Amino acid sequence: MEYPLRITVVTWNVGTAMPPDDVMSLLHLGSGGDDSDRADMIAIGLQEVNSMINKRLKDALFTDQWSELFMDALAPFNFVLVSTVRMQGVILLLFAKYYHLPFLRDVQTDCTRTGLGGYWGNKGGVSVRLAAFGHMLCFLNCHLPAHMDKAEQRKDNFQTILSLQQFQGPGAQGILDHDLVFWFGDLNFRIESYDLHFVKFAIDNDQLHRLWEKDQLNMAKNTWPILKGFQEGPLNFAPTFKFDVGTNKYDTSAKKRKPAWTDRILWKVKAPRGGRSPSGQESHRLQVTQHSYRSHMEYTVSDHKPVAAQFILQFAFRDDVPLVRLEVADEWVRPEQAVVRYRMETVFTRSSWDWIGLYRVGFRHCKDYVAYVWAKHEDVDRNIYQVTFSEESLPKGHGDFILGYYSHTHSILIGVTEPFQISLPTSEVASSSTDSSGASSEDEDDSTLELLAPKSRSPSPGKSKRHRSRSPGLARFPGLALRPSSRERRGTSRSPSPQSHRLPHVAPYRGSDSGSWGSSEEGPSGLPDPWAFPPSVPRSLGLLPALRLETVDPGGGSSWGPDQEAPTPDSLSPSPQGQQKLEEGGLEP
Repeated sequence: MEYPLRITVVTWNVGTAMPPDDVMSLLHLGSGGDDSDRADMIAIGLQEVNSMINKRLKDALFTDQWSELFMDALAPFNFVLVSTVRMQGVILLLFAKYYHLPFLRDVQTDCTRTGLGGYWGNKGGVSVRLAAFGHMLCFLNCHLPAHMDKAEQRKDNFQTILSLQQFQGPGAQGILDHDLVFWFGDLNFRIESYDLHFVKFAIDNDQLHRLWEKDQLNMAKNTWPILKGFQEGPLNFAPTFKFDVGTNKYDTSAKKRKPAWTDRILWKVKAPRGGRSPSGQESHRLQVTQHSYRSHMEYTVSDHKPVAAQFILQFAFRDDVPLVRLEVADEWVRPEQAVVRYRMETVFTRSSWDWIGLYRVGFRHCKDYVAYVWAKHEDVDRNIYQVTFSEESLPKGHGDFILGYYSHTHSILIGVTEPFQISLPTSEVASSSTDSSGASSEDEDDSTLELLAPKSRSPSPGKSKRHRSRSPGLARFPGLALRPSSRERRGTSRSPSPQSHRLPHVAPYRGSDSGSWGSSEEGPSGLPDPWAFPPSVPRSLGLLPALRLETVDPGGGSSWGPDQEAPTPDSLSPSPQGQQKLEEGGLEP
């Protein structure tokens, strides 16, 4: 029996442009055709994203606009950001359907600079690797040197990237050790020999095959040992470079650059060697079929056209046993129903930093939750454990949600539920009923009720004492004004902090329904903790290294130095992002 997995790969040199309004056709989503919404995973490689210093500083505080665009477009189709890595203007985003997350393991990222002799990241490669259903996959997005006479330099850069990028663990360590490698990006190969007039004639008269034999990459496939085994579909679309921005006309500037297929998508299946692949199974049992390979002429914001390819992977075997199985009622209509039971596989080793998140259907990444509870379980049976969400942490009103078990060790959701409904009375209804039933005097001072009404939902359900925040926040800089992005002004949560080398541990964000952020517990006076994030501060993808700050006790206590023992979940407000920042010393986005 074979198990198909559909993967879409996109590459686009965006030429420092602002994102377009819509990318649905590029992602092959919502078209109503046979392939609409059928992808299981989507890899998006961008090059030349604006990386001027002012933009990089802004992206350090906010999610970059391109990543926001793709998360916004894919979330309604149940795609969740698995991992992302950025090296200056080169970005790689990997998405998967949320119900595939429990079967994605060992997610790691890497990057290699090749610009200015390896000191500058305008050229080079970024990668995300993972085990998907027991098969080792690697996605490599590259931006190689430009110009006709740099073909040998492009080969050298590719060899450097392959040799320098190494991953940890017992699985595939080098890029070519994986069962399947997707290599894509602005590879910058040109068309040799033919002059500009002949190239344009072949394009205008639909004689693209006459240009294939002089394409530098096609010629290199037969002569460069490093390209042995790499495959590519036929180039049945017009060259994707160089266009006048805002048009579909090839370069009319004084330089009049010759059109070329600079933007490419290739793949390589690891050849069987009579033994086991890094995933532990025979790699020849993985078959790859390219379903489509095309450019998208409708996008004109850049001098490059984006290119997309769709693949169908056939697995002869498939590891589809989740490490954690969650059980939940079909609907929560009363707070006391907010109970989650789960079973753990014997091979799974839990961490004290694991937690269970409550997500709205259509969430964008693993930290985009509405509420969470630490997985400090109470035993129900020998193999069954149970946790309970506090009433104040639950979203009010009606909606569809799922639950996910987040593993600190795996940095991903390793167990998810089917969608279920929550129908709880809103706070206004609850407070009015409380006022009508519990009022003891018509002369009661309304100001007291007004102060106590917006009670913060403690990130430690069931604990009322005040804790110090473990997450140093931007609130330390009272003069720094941050502009909320448009999606947040609409009240939608966003707080991914994917960083290089893995999907980072961003502070779990409870979204707009929570009324508070991170460790925003109330102090004894009933007022918000002064170290909490203001609700208007947007989240960041954390694509630049975070500032290193020490958390200072607002009450005058000393900071936690590097030689001091980090607080445990029991001793501090348990915001899941805080423990990572204690380990990495970063500023929480």
